[in-house]
Amino acid sequence: MSINTEQLSATNRATVDSLLALANTALVSAERITELNLNAVRATLEDGTSGFQSMISAKDPQAVLEAQQALAQPALEKAAAYSRSMAEIATQTQQEMAEMLEAQFGDFQRSVATLLDKTVKSAPTGSEGAIAVLQSAISAANTAFGNMNTLAKQFSDATQASIKAATPKKGK
Repeated sequence: MSINTEQLSATNRATVDSLLALANTALVSAERITELNLNAVRATLEDGTSGFQSMISAKDPQAVLEAQQALAQPALEKAAAYSRSMAEIATQTQQEMAEMLEAQFGDFQRSVATLLDKTVKSAPTGSEGAIAVLQSAISAANTAFGNMNTLAKQFSDATQASIKAATPKKGK
């Protein structure tokens, strides 16, 4: 059996393309998180400044207390919105990466199946045991990937449900 350099080159290109797509997804996610954080800091500074001005311009202790209370509820709502946005970014990024990895693993499975088929056809007599072990190992790897993928999805779903349960909805 000879190595086809064109197939090897195509496989290498596909691997590099997949890695670049994963890196791009991670960078887009980092950009979104950075933008979210900058907006949160900006809003916190603006709210803090206006709240401080309200408190120092208050004429009596009751007005100071009212100014503090006026800041508390919007701050809680903004914190909840921040948490929802952060969870949304994380979930979208995880889903995009999982889809890319699943597609890449599917391509890998097909390549391995093709290679195994060629190996079986060109294998010398008496190598059936080794081929059976190889087929069993590939089957076990496929099962492990499927289980890992299922667990990752369940974890993501549970995390999303916990975040939804813990954060108040907009407008409440």
